[in-house]
Amino acid sequence: MKLLKCILTENDCYQTQRTISPKGIMVHSTGANNPNLRRYVQPAAATPGREELLSALGPNSNGNHWNRPGLNVCVHGFVGRLADGSVAAVQTLPWAHRGWHAGTGTSGRSANDTHISFEICEDDLTDPAYFRQAYQTAAQLTAMLCLEYGLDPLEDGAVICHQDGYRRGIASNHGDIYNWFPLFGFDMNDFRACVARAMKGESEEDSMVYYHTLADVPEYYKAAVEKAAERGALKGGGGGLDVSEDLCRTLTVLDRLGKLD
Repeated sequence: MKLLKCILTENDCYQTQRTISPKGIMVHSTGANNPNLRRYVQPAAATPGREELLSALGPNSNGNHWNRPGLNVCVHGFVGRLADGSVAAVQTLPWAHRGWHAGTGTSGRSANDTHISFEICEDDLTDPAYFRQAYQTAAQLTAMLCLEYGLDPLEDGAVICHQDGYRRGIASNHGDIYNWFPLFGFDMNDFRACVARAMKGESEEDSMVYYHTLADVPEYYKAAVEKAAERGALKGGGGGLDVSEDLCRTLTVLDRLGKLD
C-alpha cells in the first residue's frame, strides 16, 4: 500500500481540534464519478513537502477540494488515483481526530465519536481493475489502522460502512458501499475477511479459490464463465479450467455489461 500524508489543516473540522478514542473504522465511498485523489485532497501553502505532494496528487484547478474552510464534512483519509494513475491512500486528518463523516443516526448517536473514517473515490462503477486496486488498498489501510488501535475487524461494529452505520443507528442514511461492492460480487463481510487476512500478512493470492472445471463453478458465475470459454477467452489445461474466483467475478461483471455477447 502506498500511503501519503496531507492533513486538511484548512478544513473547519481540523480547526476544532477535537479527538476521539477510536473504536472502529467506517468505510465510505464518494458517490461521484471521479477516482482522482486531487478532487478531494490538496496541500495547503504551509503543508510540509507541499511541492512533492502536489506533484503526486496533481493540481485541482477547480478549487473544490476539501482543504478549505466552509465545508461541513471531513474524513481521516481517501483511497483513489494519484496523478500517475496508480492507486494510493492519503491520510487527511490525524487518526484520533474527531471527523465529520457519519452524521447523526436514528439513535441520536454518531460514529463521528467512535470511528476513524475514509472515503474510496468512486469511478463509474464499471471498471473491475480499478475496483480491485481500490478495494485492496482500502483493506490494507483498514488492516493497518486495526493493528494500530487493537481492533478486531471480525468483531461486531469494528469495521463498518456508512450504510451499516445507518442500520446501527449511528449514521445518516447513505447507501455506500452497497451501491458499489456488490456489483463485483463483494460485500462488507468479504471486506472484513480481507482485512483480517491482511493483518496476518496473507495476500489475496494465498486465499484465492480456484475452480478446476466448469462443473465446479458456482451457478452465480457459471453463465459468464461458460460464455468466455466458448469464445476461447478461457482455455483449460489437463486439469481443466483452473479459473480463479476473482476472474469469475470479473467475467460476471463484463457479462452484465454485455461485453461477452
